[in-house]
Amino acid sequence: MTKNDQKIRFLRERIPSFACKEGCHDCCGPVTASSVEVARLPIKSDAEHEQALAELNCPYLGEKGCEVYEQRPLICRLFGTTKNLSCPNGCAPEQMTDRKIEQQIHDFHRETRQVLL
Repeated sequence: MTKNDQKIRFLRERIPSFACKEGCHDCCGPVTASSVEVARLPIKSDAEHEQALAELNCPYLGEKGCEVYEQRPLICRLFGTTKNLSCPNGCAPEQMTDRKIEQQIHDFHRETRQVLL
């Protein structure tokens, strides 16, 4: 396991989960994720990426929601768990992500190569 893999695992474990509004995909827009995280995801064609981007969606958003939910990037996990990335539908965990963890995630993003999804 690489240093980045360890860091991702550490950060994932510190982001609380919560129930989303059924059928909502407001957080499934184009995002950037580290190349380490993207390497874990199934490969999508350029056409799939272009179509998703044209619709302001993520290429991993399927008919039944996120197709890679268990491996979704940190930024997707963070959405709705901080004041800076609050859910427009008011969904949130009981305990929000600690500010220090949020900052570590943003630092990780600045330190790693990002890929547009």
